Amino acid sequence: MNRKEHLTIEGLRKIVAIRSSLNLGLSPELKASFPDIVPIQRPLVQDQIITDPDWLAGFTSGEGNFLIKISDSKSHKLGKAIQLRFKLTQHSKDEQLMKSLIEYFGDGNVYISNKAVDFIIQRFEVLTDKVIPFFEKYPIVGIKALDFADWCKVAKLMKNKDHLTTEGLNQICLIKSGMNKNRE
Repeated sequence: MNRKEHLTIEGLRKIVAIRSSLNLGLSPELKASFPDIVPIQRPLVQDQIITDPDWLAGFTSGEGNFLIKISDSKSHKLGKAIQLRFKLTQHSKDEQLMKSLIEYFGDGNVYISNKAVDFIIQRFEVLTDKVIPFFEKYPIVGIKALDFADWCKVAKLMKNKDHLTTEGLNQICLIKSGMNKNRE
């Protein structure tokens, strides 16, 4: 684009070829407009190792989720179970990167479905002893920093066993209701 190549048919075709290899590929409209485009070959990256904690914080700022799961439970006094989760999601081609996060944090699991791969940590001790201190040292930026702060509030309530009280459970439900896509 700096060389104004996008203003030519050949330059536009190069851009569409690059776009066709990203994420979910081309939209139906672009496929119809460029039926003979061949996606560029993306290099296969192997042995992905996380060496820079600031990179991981930035990656999490864009691709991470701090989740609170509230589910019905007959074994809990209040009838609800609370679980915290830290989750990163990428295209399945980055499976090796996601698996390297297990070694980096010393815990977690990788789940593959369709074209996505998820890295999830849900053990409370690992979340409070490793994940929270990591992101306190290497802060998340943007709107996700607010979700992390709320998630940490819930972790503190759980650590203090407040989630086992009606008042604490109500407070967690309120915090959860304003997080992620529900944040105004």
